[in-house]
Amino acid sequence: MMSSNRQRPVVVALLATTMIAGMSAVPAVAAQAAPQPAAPAPVPAAVPAAGTIRSVAVSGQQRLEPDTVLSYTKLRVGQPFTQETLDQALRDLYETELFADVQIRNDNGALTVEVKENPVINRIVLEGNKRLKEDKIRPEIKLAPRQIYTRSKVRADVARIIELYRRQGRFAATVEPKMVQLDQNRVDIVFEISEGPKSKVRQINIIGNEKFKDGELRGQMVTKQSRWFRIFSSGTSYDPDRLAYDQQKLRQFYLTNGYADFRVISAVAELTPDKQDFIITYVVEEGQRYKFGDVKVTSDIRDLSGDSLTKMLPMKKGNWYNAKQVEDTVDTLSETAGLFGYAFADVQPDFNRDKDTLTMGIDFRIANAPRVYVERVDINGNTLTQDKVIRREFRLAEGDAFNSFLVKRSKDRINSLGFFQEKLDIEQKPGSAPDRIVLETNVQEKSTGELSLSAGFSSLERFIVSASITQRNFRGKGQELRTSVNYSAYSKSVEVGFTEPYFMDKNIALGGDIYRRDLNSFRYLTDNSRDTTYEQSTTGFQLRAGVPITEYMSLALRYTLNFDNVTLDKDTYYSDTDGNGTTECDPILAGRYLCDAIGKRTTSSVGYSLIYDTRDNRIRPTRGNNIVLSQDFAGLGGSVKYVRTRINGAKYWPLGGGFIFSLSGEGGYIHSLEGDRRDSTGNLVDPVRLTDRFFLGEPQVRGFDIRGIGPRVIRRYYTTTTNSDGSFTGVETTGSNSRTDDALGGRIYYLAHAEVEIPLGSGAREMGLRPSVFVDAGAVGGLKNPSLIGETNGVNSGFPGYCSSSTNTALTTVKATGSAVAPICPANYDTVSGAFVEQYYGDTLKPRVSVGFGVNWNSPFGPFRIDIAKALLKEPGDDTKLITFNVGTQF
Repeated sequence: MMSSNRQRPVVVALLATTMIAGMSAVPAVAAQAAPQPAAPAPVPAAVPAAGTIRSVAVSGQQRLEPDTVLSYTKLRVGQPFTQETLDQALRDLYETELFADVQIRNDNGALTVEVKENPVINRIVLEGNKRLKEDKIRPEIKLAPRQIYTRSKVRADVARIIELYRRQGRFAATVEPKMVQLDQNRVDIVFEISEGPKSKVRQINIIGNEKFKDGELRGQMVTKQSRWFRIFSSGTSYDPDRLAYDQQKLRQFYLTNGYADFRVISAVAELTPDKQDFIITYVVEEGQRYKFGDVKVTSDIRDLSGDSLTKMLPMKKGNWYNAKQVEDTVDTLSETAGLFGYAFADVQPDFNRDKDTLTMGIDFRIANAPRVYVERVDINGNTLTQDKVIRREFRLAEGDAFNSFLVKRSKDRINSLGFFQEKLDIEQKPGSAPDRIVLETNVQEKSTGELSLSAGFSSLERFIVSASITQRNFRGKGQELRTSVNYSAYSKSVEVGFTEPYFMDKNIALGGDIYRRDLNSFRYLTDNSRDTTYEQSTTGFQLRAGVPITEYMSLALRYTLNFDNVTLDKDTYYSDTDGNGTTECDPILAGRYLCDAIGKRTTSSVGYSLIYDTRDNRIRPTRGNNIVLSQDFAGLGGSVKYVRTRINGAKYWPLGGGFIFSLSGEGGYIHSLEGDRRDSTGNLVDPVRLTDRFFLGEPQVRGFDIRGIGPRVIRRYYTTTTNSDGSFTGVETTGSNSRTDDALGGRIYYLAHAEVEIPLGSGAREMGLRPSVFVDAGAVGGLKNPSLIGETNGVNSGFPGYCSSSTNTALTTVKATGSAVAPICPANYDTVSGAFVEQYYGDTLKPRVSVGFGVNWNSPFGPFRIDIAKALLKEPGDDTKLITFNVGTQF
């Protein structure tokens, strides 16, 4: 960019721009015509302007040879000349656009051609462009350094720059070219740009509509009136192409509602006097509303019965005419013909309009066509992905009978790979014979490798740092190779994995993962803060295999071997309970359920998943089903034995207009194969270990906190004193450590979700905004009641209390009401110094329900998700949460 305050030897304004004036019906932005070259200088009157040319000389040229200059004229020595001959020579030289000035002097037949060459362009400079960067404007400029400067080329470049700004909706933009004189007949060309504001649509007027209100018709248009609440919408900017599209949208709306004679008489866009906004006016003629008359299908194809197809038509006689329904019927009949192998079947609706009865009869005629076979499958655009990776997703091969359904299925399968841009297309082209077809697949590769470092903050993990390398199309063979490292306040992990989707070019998937995961579990305190409870370290690997059973059903097998070590912090949860100098997990400090969880164990399990998947896209589905039944059997060696069963399913419906509705549900049950288990005091405990159970809360059920649903033990602390009469007084303490909340999980759970994804305007889509509204429901439970501190034979009989002395403390029990019952303390213990009560909550399968809305945003600093949900149904002990969010960044 050239600085506007630099020194310039000579600045010459080349031309000005004239903007739209007044309220023109068709906006126009044109550069003012540059001054034309001066008229040829007349030959001095004293010298005869006719005769024979005795000599021709050239003067004033700098870069051109004299013979080159003369070659542009018809002046030759020995030839006669007249005034018209000299005038024509001047015109010829000016037309070359090589000269700024030309004169011809005549001295009795001795002609001298005096020229002043146009300067050479030294450089092109843009000033004032902020909204459009130079890399967008430069391609529109045809002038270039070391070219000869001409006014016509400058005018053309100015027009192109202004047109570029018009396409951006900036109709007030002006461009003033200036020339900076340099030595050696060189110049700098400076385009001074005044971009102006973006031209908005101030108002949309509709004249002639009687059946529908203006607001309803405006709602059909892509162009919107500029209002403050449409700050993120790009539809408020004026666009001539969008104006034509809106006329089609109006026509489509009326034709869909039965107005077969509707037409747009005129559409005028006027620029306001301040040249800031546009006012658009449509003049329409609605016409009469029609109903369907007789509708039928006539088929010339032997395999397609016209009578049978007529019964399947969606429109019936007497229904309001709907042009969109007619178009959809043509497509449906074409697809039906394609199912029978008639790829080029021609379906034409013949209309019989009766203006007297206002009915529209339609005969859908299916012309005869040969049955078609696939001649070959061509694949174009795959610069990295091998052909076989794409071909193996095709449901049709060379020589097969054509089937339009299988073509669509092939397209969906290729899209689900995630290797290509979404604009994938399988074109159907005629083959070498009328009964042959060529399927041409045009793909556009997209990046499948990811090298990312990310950092973020979430309500689940707090601060998160992760690094990962993933290649989903390794070596162009469709293989997936990944490795990742994650670190947060509560978890750390390292994983390496590999998947071969077609082992030995057979439809068998093989893969494996090796990992180390460290989890710091936590519990909630009174002020909703957390402290760490047990630490679980898992080292292991998994081997996977998958085979298809049918087109939509597959079987996945796996073997998993995990080595787990669950520990508690000894300084916090251990004490010398027996007084023998050996510390062990103290139930008073940790709770019996946590003491029961610690230890080392080995889990060796085999499992399978039966998958039924008809989704159109596995990454971002809009229609179809997905059902998965999974079971894992632990006990093939190792120290842990159980059977875990899960089932989940989802269904997606496109509602039209970009809305997508989905229903999903899942459930699971885990059954121990180890028999009865007892804790250190001999009490029976749940046979399924704490670390193997199901947990629910955020993010599975929004509106509840992490592990906020289901069985839990809440411990409340009391300050206790012994009265003079031997009675007991207890007061619940306050503060950050007056209450702990330990989630215990469950053996059985279920979940259900209903969600509608809401489409936004193109401006919001460009920002990556995807809002949705949802309802979540679920529950977890089915545990055996845990053994609580202070219980006698499973009955909570009072407060567990501490008897204190100068050297030690001991556990005792005081009556909950404290009515004249003294604490029972061993010898040398004189008082009760503290007490707490444990209570068991939440072990019920009654549904917890929440409702809310959320937004996904692909923000400039990374993916962002926020959900606001309100718990409608909950049970005592559940932990709710209104807002959850997750944000991160990649660099």
